[in-house]
Amino acid sequence: MQKLNQSYINTIVRKALEEDLGPRGDITTNLITSKDKIIKAKIIAKQDGVVAGLDFCKTAFKLIGKESVFTKKISDGKKIKKKKVIALIKAKKKTILTAERTALNFLNHASGIATLTNQFVKKISKKTKICCTRKTTPNLRTLEKYAVKKGGGHNHRYNLSDEILIKDNHISASNNLRELVKKAIKTKKIVTVEIESINQLKQIMGLKFKRILFDNMSSSQLKKCLKLCKNKYQTEYSGNATLKNIKQISKTRINRISVGVITHSAKSFDTTLLFR
Repeated sequence: MQKLNQSYINTIVRKALEEDLGPRGDITTNLITSKDKIIKAKIIAKQDGVVAGLDFCKTAFKLIGKESVFTKKISDGKKIKKKKVIALIKAKKKTILTAERTALNFLNHASGIATLTNQFVKKISKKTKICCTRKTTPNLRTLEKYAVKKGGGHNHRYNLSDEILIKDNHISASNNLRELVKKAIKTKKIVTVEIESINQLKQIMGLKFKRILFDNMSSSQLKKCLKLCKNKYQTEYSGNATLKNIKQISKTRINRISVGVITHSAKSFDTTLLFR
């Protein structure tokens, strides 16, 4: 997985700022005569949740104005209550006005993912892991997977070269599931096989690989499959996991539940920036 370091943060935030400023800059803020005056502002949570993405938020102000001082009042991964201060900013008026939306976009997006992830984590057994998927926003995967971890979740493979995941279309394309799995094992990579029925499970039983992913199964069918596995494989469930049914899925003692919604459909966290 790509490292979440300052170089990566600078690159992503700079692209976002360029998108917002091109081609003529902040033509509204340029109308203000006292735009170089140093002022203070605060970012306030408008809901309860888990904070993430503060370094992206900070970097947006820093890239616009080197004079800006960004003071965190909470750390990524920590829970915050509505109306509490997330961060303080001291900078020129033009810096705060120009960077505000980009800064909050990163903070709100990451905190939304962390908050939703945490809601899932709180509903399940400690023996089950909530994992994200590759259903991420293009070019923001590293940020989103970071936010999942800050919410208490776990990362699935980062990209297609990380691990082997044999899915339904791979099986359809190969016409021979068992032989495909044998080839995968020879690569020495982590191998996960997605199955949709007990019949498919029986085809691969006995082969030595790491993980079986049970896709869109009913609880009764899933329990039968888990009984057949007898702890010989790490197990995972995927398909339409929601806050309403996640606890029931976890009760089967599945090892992992992959939840696409925590990255592709997380509601943006609600914050506001106010001058002090």
